[in-house]
Amino acid sequence: MHTLIDPLKRALQIGPERIALINDDIEISYQQLYDRCSALIGGLQGLGAVIGDRIAILANNSHQYVETYLAVPAAKMVVVPLNTRHALPELEYALKDSGAKILLTDRTDLGNLEQLVDHVISLPDDYESLLEKSTPAPLGLDPDENALAGLFYTGGTTGASKGVMLSHRNLIANTHNWLATVPQSDQDRTLVMAPMFHAAGSNGILAAIWMGSCQIALGTFDPAAALELIEKHQVNLTLGVPTMLAAMAEEQHSRPRNTQSLQVVAHGGSPIATEVIRRTSTAFPTAQMVEVYGATELSPLTTVLCNEEKLIGDPRAKSCGRSVIGASIAILSEQGQNLPTGEIGEVVVSGTNVMQGYWNKPEQTEQVLKNGQYWTGDLGYLDQAGYLFLVDRSKDMIVSGGENVYCTEVEEVLYQHPAVLEAAAFGVPDEKWGEAVHAVVVPREEHHNVDPTEIIEFCRQHIGGYKVPKIIDIMHEPLPKSGPGKVLKRALRAPFWENKDRSVN
Repeated sequence: MHTLIDPLKRALQIGPERIALINDDIEISYQQLYDRCSALIGGLQGLGAVIGDRIAILANNSHQYVETYLAVPAAKMVVVPLNTRHALPELEYALKDSGAKILLTDRTDLGNLEQLVDHVISLPDDYESLLEKSTPAPLGLDPDENALAGLFYTGGTTGASKGVMLSHRNLIANTHNWLATVPQSDQDRTLVMAPMFHAAGSNGILAAIWMGSCQIALGTFDPAAALELIEKHQVNLTLGVPTMLAAMAEEQHSRPRNTQSLQVVAHGGSPIATEVIRRTSTAFPTAQMVEVYGATELSPLTTVLCNEEKLIGDPRAKSCGRSVIGASIAILSEQGQNLPTGEIGEVVVSGTNVMQGYWNKPEQTEQVLKNGQYWTGDLGYLDQAGYLFLVDRSKDMIVSGGENVYCTEVEEVLYQHPAVLEAAAFGVPDEKWGEAVHAVVVPREEHHNVDPTEIIEFCRQHIGGYKVPKIIDIMHEPLPKSGPGKVLKRALRAPFWENKDRSVN
């Protein structure tokens, strides 16, 4: 039985004086990391936090974020990472839905968020003061691997928004899966540049701690800053979304740094163009490129494609690899029957990495969890060697720059605009982000001449910027519909994807 405190306990055994975290000019040893986690829990308990309480964090990557991510679950509380790209209404929803008691944040523009929790702890000032004044508390008492460790919110303010319940067992299983795929050692130095509010951003945190290696936190992503940290600290492993890799490759080609220490550059979260793979590989020739596919509901890893740079031109380059050790993939029909090799069906995953369910949403949980298996909503097939190829989504979802955008979220806001009679949102190809949000709107007769930019600005007030349609087309006839009246988005989307490969890995 393992819980989130066990990786830290092992690191203490093998090297308490070793550097665990580097954040700007601050270096924290494993002994200091343990002591700070203990002090944090003592401080939270002093504010009234008890077992089972949800503790939210809204912040950029930092050593305080890692401490919160470790300590809160180790004290049988539940960490709630909030998406820094969400708009205030979306953040308010997550705080209300989770019932979080305390919010840790590096933001000052909190709006109404302060009224939704008992305490707001600013980072770093209030946080550091809390640690100094607290009485340290024990960590990892009476471990329960099935206890809830974190709530990771997907979606936004509508019915699509769900708190994914990940247990200690889920997150530890994912750690095992990652270490089995990308072996690591206590000599590694990992750059944490993907935001930790994503399950993918925190994917390697526990693995590095378990190995007793060093992690360098990058607060806000900037390609030049990332390269400078890689050079300065001799980083050999990092993970990001394709847009990060593309930006780093361009920066490296323009203003080269010494990045010969890099051995692994992993990416996931959204489609990646072959040209991005090629330019990233030429920018960092010492590193193998590793593609990961999964979902927050899967803690998050499902498949891995290693040595991606060697597969350029190979048909399997368009796959998202094979299942990680510890997770099983099946391709099933709508009736739940296993489909033969090469036949397209829904990707269904089983394993100890499968979430417990959606927080306070039993109906939505039942829709995707069946017999302990998670129905991903992605459509694909397996080849004879077990490589997974994704061809489409059965979910109405867009993946833009590594962020999931549910079309229903966008449409819900569009329909709130007084000029909108009908609306449909869908993804279109985008060289930078993989996919971009596009919308078609049918205006009401009295708003015949509505300006699309007015509707775009309206959306910006209610949802995160990455969800706002880049372009809105105005249509003066009803949207195409099926016999039962469902909008035929494929018909609207098809012209944009003509001669394009809509890979979703």
